[in-house]
Amino acid sequence: MALIVLAADKGAPGVTTAATALAAVWPRPVLLAECDPAGGDLAYRLPAAGGGVLNPGKGLLTLGATARRGLEAAQIHQHTQKIVGGLDVLAGLTHGEQAAGLTWLWGPLGRSLAAIPNADVIADCGRLGAHPQLADLIAEAEQVVLLTRATLDHVAHLRERLQITKAHGVVVIADPRNYRGSIEDVRRIVGPSVQFVHGLAYDPKGAELLRGQWGGRLDRSLLVRTARDLAARLVSHR
Repeated sequence: MALIVLAADKGAPGVTTAATALAAVWPRPVLLAECDPAGGDLAYRLPAAGGGVLNPGKGLLTLGATARRGLEAAQIHQHTQKIVGGLDVLAGLTHGEQAAGLTWLWGPLGRSLAAIPNADVIADCGRLGAHPQLADLIAEAEQVVLLTRATLDHVAHLRERLQITKAHGVVVIADPRNYRGSIEDVRRIVGPSVQFVHGLAYDPKGAELLRGQWGGRLDRSLLVRTARDLAARLVSHR
């Protein structure tokens, strides 16, 4: 259906948490794909369905091992796992060194993720810049969203990144104490270079709940409430 890429420049502020929160509240069937060449930690931070642990060796690495003969969208679900709540996850690489042998993978992976039938894909691409080949995946996305904090250094890096990366929107990881003001500050700085600037609450307690305590407390957290607003905005911009 649609591939939505989340990424950032300096420090990748909260990309994995944002991608997980969005996938958890997405209004349609969705796959959360960890596509950070530097390595990720979804397999270690999210509990498997049934209360066990995810297999860190199953995901992008096993997909890459079988995809040298060609990669099709139908193959991807053979390498996904379910977490608590029923969300499908494609776990990423466990460390950056594994990406050295997979430089060819990102373009075919992007095309396959974009072609998955009956489900959207939210791809956590981490920090941009260190792995230029990731641009082949990003080129297949229907929407590219860059995350930032509302600090001078982060926004300065964001402006530079927007000059070389075709992004559709910006999400500000905003302190709830100045939530709307932070978003407006960033919106004023980036101007018309993107279609929208939205917010996601900086909520460490909600992020901890997202690591395993899925239930009423999490649903009432600022993180999830603002993630629902962001999900609705992303769907409406399709």
